[in-house]
Amino acid sequence: MEWIILVVAGLFEMFAVMMMNQWHHTKTKESLLLMIASFAVSFICLAVALETLPMSLAYAIWTGIGAAGGGALIGIMIYNEPKNAKRIFFLSLIIIAVIGLKVLD
Repeated sequence: MEWIILVVAGLFEMFAVMMMNQWHHTKTKESLLLMIASFAVSFICLAVALETLPMSLAYAIWTGIGAAGGGALIGIMIYNEPKNAKRIFFLSLIIIAVIGLKVLD
């Protein structure tokens, strides 16, 4: 169950980063409130997952999901950021590392 909660935390982190970008461009109250709420849910879920998972593992996976998913993949898919082979290769390494941490647990 803690793994599901950790993944949910990462997904909310991704959405919060997306809303941060949206707020940066539009400055609407809606995007600001969604960003704050998403970060809050993300942190709460991370805290719950930390009750049973080791901090080093949970934090690495949470930041990996947020960085690879929210920071990069969503940027590539939604905001037309560059998608060259080197960038895709290194994003793949982050994703493989997160999967590897789960497998080793």
